[in-house]
Amino acid sequence: MDLWLVLEWFVKALLLVLSLTIGFAYLTWFERRLLARIQVRSGPNRAGWQGLLFPIADAVKLIFKEELTPEGANKLIFIAAPIITLVPALIITGVVPLGTSFQLFGRTIQLQITDVNVGVLYILAITSISVYGVTLAGWSSNNKYATLGGLRSTAQMISYELALGLATIGPVMLAHSMSLTDIVNSQRSLPFILLQPVGFVLYFLASVAEINRAPFDMPEAEQELTAGYHTEYSGMKFAVIFMSEYDKMICISVIGSSLFLGGFLGPGIDQFWWLGPIYLFIKVVAWLFVLIWIRATLPRIRYDRLMALGWKIMLPLAILNLSLTAVGIVALGG
Repeated sequence: MDLWLVLEWFVKALLLVLSLTIGFAYLTWFERRLLARIQVRSGPNRAGWQGLLFPIADAVKLIFKEELTPEGANKLIFIAAPIITLVPALIITGVVPLGTSFQLFGRTIQLQITDVNVGVLYILAITSISVYGVTLAGWSSNNKYATLGGLRSTAQMISYELALGLATIGPVMLAHSMSLTDIVNSQRSLPFILLQPVGFVLYFLASVAEINRAPFDMPEAEQELTAGYHTEYSGMKFAVIFMSEYDKMICISVIGSSLFLGGFLGPGIDQFWWLGPIYLFIKVVAWLFVLIWIRATLPRIRYDRLMALGWKIMLPLAILNLSLTAVGIVALGG
């Protein structure tokens, strides 16, 4: 194997992990500032200019905070669960194109770790893994409230993964490919959100439920479960769980932007390669803004209504949308 190719993969993977790590830190700052503005109160504004050093202060605090392990916990699984939750969030965007390509030292560098021809299938498979970490985190704590939070998360993810998977098939059918690169390039004339508005709404709602964000954050409903599946976690273990949730927010925004909003596409993309990451960044920030806006305004819904929404409304609607998409493609000659 080409040594330079291996080095290229390593550098890309390292930059991606660092970007998600830094993105997690400053997404917490962005959320706190935005929530404060929406709710007409003061947000973080003391540590550094406009509070930009707050994520660093939080990191230092969590590093030196005492870590406690419940006496009756399964210590091996208790330690492994946060890692199982975080790793999928760090590797899922490896198949997403962040731009076109550029020349460096006589080599063509693609702004993507790898283009897998079953990229959408890879994404759906990886997202299914993180639920194991959440469930095991609750069970291994030997805490009944934490166990209930883990069980809720399992039921919720099973329910909404069906609608999420069916929502992603629409763009796959329109692009005639499961490669994220092909799906993005198929949107050069028209973004798929205009052809798949129902699929877009279903993807958005299902992805919010998938990452346990408000108003679908039932696995960590404080008034019922005292923080849910991560009740017994503290210090850096809690930081890893916290990081996985915010990295998932970034990942579903990147993937959703690629599936429905044209990804890195925009004016002048063929002339200036560096515009691709900028366009994608703008779309991802807009997506994150809506996620935070929803948290700031909508109350948590009841658990039975959450499950009914997934099984009785979103799943049938996703099947209907898929059927109409297939009929439309056949009627228009593919």
